[in-house]
Amino acid sequence: MADRIIILGAGESGTGAALLAKSKGFEVFLSDKGAIADKYKQQLSDAGVFFEEGGHDYSRWVGAVLAVKSPGIPPHAEPIAWCKEQSIPVIGEIEWGARFTNKPIVAITGTNGKTTTTLLAHHLITSSGLNYALTGNVGKSFANAVISDGKYDGYVVEISSFQLDDIVEFRPHIGVLLNVTPDHLDRYQYNMDLYLASKMRLVMNMNASDYFIANTADEYTSKGVDQGSGDYKLISINKEGNTADVLISDEAIAFAVGGKEFVVGNDELPIKGPHNQVNAAAAISAALLTGIEPEVIKQHLKSFVNAPHRLQLVREINGVEYVNDSKATNLEAVFYAIKSFKKPIIWIAGGVDKGNDYELIKPLIREKVKSLVCMGVDNKKLVESFTNEIKVFDTDSIKKALAVAYTEAQQGDVVLLSPACASFDLFKNYEDRGNQFIDAVNKLGEGVSND
Repeated sequence: MADRIIILGAGESGTGAALLAKSKGFEVFLSDKGAIADKYKQQLSDAGVFFEEGGHDYSRWVGAVLAVKSPGIPPHAEPIAWCKEQSIPVIGEIEWGARFTNKPIVAITGTNGKTTTTLLAHHLITSSGLNYALTGNVGKSFANAVISDGKYDGYVVEISSFQLDDIVEFRPHIGVLLNVTPDHLDRYQYNMDLYLASKMRLVMNMNASDYFIANTADEYTSKGVDQGSGDYKLISINKEGNTADVLISDEAIAFAVGGKEFVVGNDELPIKGPHNQVNAAAAISAALLTGIEPEVIKQHLKSFVNAPHRLQLVREINGVEYVNDSKATNLEAVFYAIKSFKKPIIWIAGGVDKGNDYELIKPLIREKVKSLVCMGVDNKKLVESFTNEIKVFDTDSIKKALAVAYTEAQQGDVVLLSPACASFDLFKNYEDRGNQFIDAVNKLGEGVSND
């Protein structure tokens, strides 16, 4: 009789884990306390995977040899506690997938910039002719991709701290840590050192044949490198004037990676802003370490198109640029977004506050921002933080915020949606917020209303 596997959660991650388990001959049962999306129900049914939704019937879990959890389930949740009481090991979907492949893995983490870096690394690697799957928090789930392991040369995986918390033996050949800044601290007892320790689990199983690409210009990443241990080969990224394998200046990025030395000018990069120099440096370094030549990388940089909602120019109206940076859900991301522009900024921000300390960005706001248009159900903290610094407007919808911004903006300005907050007060998620912003921008000029 086949061993029994319990899958906890039925999103992209959980469904992928269930499908992999089924493909390997396990008896699989999936359980989700909420409703399962129709597309995932269809995939599970087509594969012959039994499932339950709307709650957990633990009697149906008895006899399982392993539980695979989705990353959104916190470690102290009731189903995890039940599994531990029954001595059922609990791992994450990333760990589960890694047990069925020996192909090289490029794993990319960091508080900000993961998706951009992952997409660029994957673009450069695959444009050279290597067939690497795009997986993790972008693309299909890692476990789902591993079902077709035979057709891939390797994997590029965007990986979060939540996913790293659930690994045991997962070992990337190339690991990337972009930065560690305050975010998700409710999961880590509001302790940055615990959050850093989670990120550093990326390298815990590496050996002397593996590479760790680390942005040592970042305070906590540098601290993690200094405090960490491992046999990996460190590839450091830092700013000009420091000692590092990759040096960033105002004009270019200089590489000395994998025995190759070359320079990429900032004007050759398809992504703009100082934060994106780090993202590009990390992605290019990863591509180099997979064996791609510098001239090939330079050629394919030109054809990269970033994911939406990341400093995405939506439209220019009357000499004003409207930019969608809805993915900027924390202050670090907003800081770098604002620094990316030399033009005066009308800043649209707001949503569900994540414990932001706005004092950290006040000097930059005074320097670069003309007006703040708050957009949310409760904007009190933002309004109080900036009323004495710049002109502040208080609105409760994307349409009203854009109507104000449209009126305030002058030729040569930038209207920047960079919220610094979670989206759940007015929107389904940051994509919904960004899409509504795009839609509203595209309707500007048809007749602007504050209604």
